[in-house]
Order: sequence, then structure tokens, then C-alpha cells
Amino acid sequence: MKRKLLTALLLGATALASAQTTPAGRQNVNTLRTVVEQFLQTQTAGLPGTVTVKVGMIDARTALAACPAPQAFLQPGARAWGKTTVGVRCTAPSNWTIFVQAQVNVQADYVAAALPLAQGQPIEQSQLVLMKGDIAAMPNGIITDMAQAIGRTPAVSLAAGTPLRLDTLRSMPVVQQGQAVRLVSKGNGFSVSAEGKAIGKASDGQIVQVRTPSGTVVSGTARAGGMVEVAF
Repeated sequence: MKRKLLTALLLGATALASAQTTPAGRQNVNTLRTVVEQFLQTQTAGLPGTVTVKVGMIDARTALAACPAPQAFLQPGARAWGKTTVGVRCTAPSNWTIFVQAQVNVQADYVAAALPLAQGQPIEQSQLVLMKGDIAAMPNGIITDMAQAIGRTPAVSLAAGTPLRLDTLRSMPVVQQGQAVRLVSKGNGFSVSAEGKAIGKASDGQIVQVRTPSGTVVSGTARAGGMVEVAF
């Protein structure tokens, strides 16, 4: 009980000191740092692993009008992790904007090559290993689940220990060029199928062109099993 009382007194003293050092009508800059920290915690809530947020200092001499509801935001294209900059704006009763530096680290498991991976060869689970590191310091698209890599092929050969990224792996084609495929068109209460020959190759979900026996070329979505879905 004494410890709780002491903590409450210390917190109250800190708040009082902060209020005393902030002139009347001026914004407490430490409050803005808290706004930034809470904003980044929310933005990174869905990331795997452990997130650590460190907000940079704001010059105590910064003179901003007091704002009852400052709003944090990210500039277009900015990331909420790694070394980043967060904007804080006030729209009423005054209008101002300030930018605050922050560092967000995300310690998590990521997927790496356990041994050299050859370009174009399907990846197997035995060729992968989980490693731990700060994925916020890595490029976008780092793979954190082995299932995202198994069955795909590297676009280039990769050395052992290389972190795997989605943009460096390709899905295996489910339709090959020249392959006989089955065109399927479904609608409300009906289903029509026909034969055709693929003009190109495509992975599951990709668009591929197919030539029908009559010579007509149609486009559809490639699916496993040599099937191409055509929108009616």
C-alpha cells in the first residue's frame, strides 16, 4: 500500500512539474511524444514478434499552442517501423503540424535459406530455417512463415543464410504454354466448360490467354489442375 501511495505521489509530482514548466496556453511537448508512441504501437499491433518503440526528443523550447486532441499521422509511403518520422497535427483551436523522429524495432522469427537455393528449383521445407532478428531493419516482404515459401521457386540463386522475401520468389505455374486446359465459366445457376490451349504460362490466380478450337482467344484466371476460369 505504501509503495502504491509513493508511486501515485511521484506521478502527481511529475505531472505538476510538467504543468509548471509549460507556459499557460502552450502545448506540452512530452504529451506529443506519448501521442506518437501510442500511434506507433497501434500501427504495429499486427506485426509478428516483439515491438519496441522509442520516440525521439522534442525541443522543449518548441512553442505550440495548446491542443486538446493532437492527431498523429504518417506521410504517404512512410513505414510505421524502422527509423521513421511521425507527424502530429492540431486543427482546433489552433492549426499547426510538427514532425517527430522515432525508432521502431520488431524482433521476430523470419525464414532464411538453410543451404544454397538454385534459381528456378522448387523450395522444400528441409531447405529452410527460422532465424530471429529485427525485421523492421529488413526490406519489405520478409517471409515469417515457411508455408509462404514452400513450393515457390527463387527468381535468382540464393546463398545459405539469405532472408527470403516474397518479391524474390515465384509461384510454380499451374498452366504451361501449349497445355490443353479446360475453360470454365460459371454464373447464377449455370456452368459451362470448353477445351482450349494455353498461349502462355501462369501461376495460380494469374491471368492467362487461351485459344479455343475455333481460334478465338479468351482470357481467364489460371487454377490448379489445368483449369482456367472465365468471367461470364
